[in-house]
Amino acid sequence: MTLHVGVLALQGDFAAHERAVAALGHRVRQVKTAAPLDSLDALLLPGGESTTMLKFLVEEGLMEPVAAFCRSGRPVFGTCAGAILLAKEVSSPSQASLGIVDMTVERNAYGRQVDSFIARIEDAVPALRGAEAVFIRAPRIRQVGPGVEVLMRHAGDPVLVRQGPVYAATFHPEMTEDGRVLQTVLGGLA
Repeated sequence: MTLHVGVLALQGDFAAHERAVAALGHRVRQVKTAAPLDSLDALLLPGGESTTMLKFLVEEGLMEPVAAFCRSGRPVFGTCAGAILLAKEVSSPSQASLGIVDMTVERNAYGRQVDSFIARIEDAVPALRGAEAVFIRAPRIRQVGPGVEVLMRHAGDPVLVRQGPVYAATFHPEMTEDGRVLQTVLGGLA
């Protein structure tokens, strides 16, 4: 089944997400206004700079429409900055968010750009063991609520979590050839 997947295209490397979704055989649509949200099966919130994304979400009147999509029961996947936007609480520094996933996220917790790294994740649900994860100025999930399922961990910290149909990753799965993480998020629909 071909899905219609939206990628928030306000800032960040949304093009990499578009390529990853297309490689899985799905249709991709950039989301810059609220108009296309009603026609989508799923929505991706890419990496980038969370404060800049937040600013554009407010300026474009997208905060409530995107939050409503997140509450609609359709799959949503936030990676890196997208995970920060989905978090209930954000620290270092504190900032507003959509407040969708019951988790506390610390921004840039792994360090600066020069501290970026790639890791093969073995501490994961069976279908995702050995997945390659690219961490770029990555946030760290410091705490998750009781309704949040941890699907992958790195060095003991959650790096991929799920609350209902909403997923958040502190890494960039779209930057590898391994489509398993994105397929897991979209797989419930296909």
